[in-house]
Amino acid sequence: MSGWYEISQAKDGQYRFVLKAGNGEVILNSELYKAKASAHNGIESVQKNSPNDTSFERLEAKNGKPYFNLKAANHQIIGTSQFYSSDSARDNGIESVKKNGASDQIKDLTLEA
Repeated sequence: MSGWYEISQAKDGQYRFVLKAGNGEVILNSELYKAKASAHNGIESVQKNSPNDTSFERLEAKNGKPYFNLKAANHQIIGTSQFYSSDSARDNGIESVKKNGASDQIKDLTLEA
């Protein structure tokens, strides 16, 4: 099974999306957006930029845990990963975003009551 996107709404009314791998694990988290259309634009940016290895910024958190950001051509952060236990685990996460980022399946959780 391939991955998919989920759009949800925060308590303050802003929107976010996550990219999930085929196993349902979250592999990329977006920032918060004021409009749902902006979240959709963020998804389009992931779809466009995720195949490019140069779009990934490999980082280490203050606690020493590796993570990554996916950046657009204008260098804005589109999404951020979880913290990983090792550099190789982070690199596997990047490969998963590359594989699943092209998905056009979007589940809009804001429509569910």
